[in-house]
Amino acid sequence: METMLNNLDPALQMILLMASLSLLPFIIVSMTSFLRYVIVLNILKTALGTQQVPPGMVLVGLALILSLYTMSGVFGEMYERVSPGLERGDSVVSLMVEGSEPLKNFMMRQTNQEDIAFFLELSRSAPPESPSELALWEVAPAYMLSELRTAFEIGFIIFIPFIVLDLVVANILLALGMFMLSPTIISLPFKILVFVAVDGWSLIINGLVQSFN
Repeated sequence: METMLNNLDPALQMILLMASLSLLPFIIVSMTSFLRYVIVLNILKTALGTQQVPPGMVLVGLALILSLYTMSGVFGEMYERVSPGLERGDSVVSLMVEGSEPLKNFMMRQTNQEDIAFFLELSRSAPPESPSELALWEVAPAYMLSELRTAFEIGFIIFIPFIVLDLVVANILLALGMFMLSPTIISLPFKILVFVAVDGWSLIINGLVQSFN
């Protein structure tokens, strides 16, 4: 497959490159650490109970900046891989294949073996002899599935203290006979107070950054 792509006309290779660049937002969202960051941050917002604060655009921007920080080493390695080929004037396809190798290795470090095996069973009749034989499109869906699982596991842990605080406030209001007051409205300032007091943003961001292998 790779040999056939390398033999394509240069004009067709340039069209393939432009098509790949148009998929860049999709690649950033689904094949980098952005996926875990944005899911956990949105779960945190839901657990706090703040509907509009912080705005969704702020969370997306924070997730993107953290992704650039986490992926900087991978992006640097990708550039080192393709720079000799650029000097030699290699084909666009070979540069794309060579440059995607560090990204594939990053995804494999975060992916459960069971998820990779599942998608390999769907796409191959025989398993590969080594991980280096895996294609990027075979690792990507397994990586996304593993990231979704990991993000929701982290989100569950984040949710627990906020649920406990909601239950405590609800029981206090019930004991006082204040049935008409919404426990969510009363517990919201306390959740914000506790979250700020323990420096929750720093704890969660530090934990998320260190959660990548």
